[in-house]
Amino acid sequence: MFRLDVILLAERICEMESFGIYTLANDVVYDQLVALLNSIEVNIGTDIPVCIIPYDDRLDMVRQEVNSRQNVTLYDNYDSIQRWEEFAHQVWAAHPREMQRKTPRPGWYKGHLQRKFAAFDGIFDKFVFYDGDSLVMKVVTDVIEKLETYDFVFDDWEHIKPSSVTALNISVIEKSGLYTEANIRPQLHCSSFFGSKRGLFTAEEMEVMKQQLIAQNEVEWINEHGWWDDAFLFNYMTLRCNRSLFNFTLSPNSQDRTGNCANADPFVNINNVLYNQEGLKPIHRLHYMSYSSQEFARLSQGEDVNIRYKDEFLYYRFLKQPELRPKQLKPPSILLKTNRKIQKFLGKII
Repeated sequence: MFRLDVILLAERICEMESFGIYTLANDVVYDQLVALLNSIEVNIGTDIPVCIIPYDDRLDMVRQEVNSRQNVTLYDNYDSIQRWEEFAHQVWAAHPREMQRKTPRPGWYKGHLQRKFAAFDGIFDKFVFYDGDSLVMKVVTDVIEKLETYDFVFDDWEHIKPSSVTALNISVIEKSGLYTEANIRPQLHCSSFFGSKRGLFTAEEMEVMKQQLIAQNEVEWINEHGWWDDAFLFNYMTLRCNRSLFNFTLSPNSQDRTGNCANADPFVNINNVLYNQEGLKPIHRLHYMSYSSQEFARLSQGEDVNIRYKDEFLYYRFLKQPELRPKQLKPPSILLKTNRKIQKFLGKII
């Protein structure tokens, strides 16, 4: 039996010029990528086009997976990728935190998370982006509908964070006289899930923003504890471009307001689809925030890793290869855990 929501979504997409899904991946997150792609097929549909933006050049396994799926492609506009890389790195180099740096840069500095913004130059007129450490839990008809009215659609609770840890430095921005905290708060969001449209950030607009950030010192609008973070930069971009934004967690409809984080929110599993525990409300995705790719690789190899909702991950990871799913999860040995701690310690001092 075909699910009615999937059929309705397919009909809705047929009416549109172009719609698809993006994610960001490389071979390091292969297990998570497979789980995400399988969850898309099950809970959105097999005909939805998916485009993988390469995080870096480690793509051998990713390419094999792309070749095995008719609806999946690999993003190949490297001019766009390079443009976003340079934009982010120039902005971070101008941030006061970097200018005052006296110690070596952290390992994740100059990473490639900003490559996800290449979606704005991509092949889909309208799209939804999922971080690779996610599982899709429902169709995105509601996101598509919101994109008819809004330019950005989010579903997260960043707007309730204390000012000390928000993406934007609210007190500094208020001094500019351009925005108040009441203006800024509803605009705060993360970058792990969002719907938007192609062409919103042209090369010309990016150049204007770069001038504002660097020459006019608006880089100080970005909170210093996240000066390297793609989500923090994205918050500046969406605020400063003055385009319309909708966040489901601020919806007047209580059915829209749900959790999404595996490490924090309680969910109920019904036929391998998770629902918000309070009210059994459908959620857009399960986000495995704060868990490393190594933990998912170990889990996929049969190690009993401390990950919430690991059974749901294993279900989608091995959906097409049930014979490869670990029959039993085994805890790591004392020796293995000791070696990992030593390697972690050595990594910090090298």
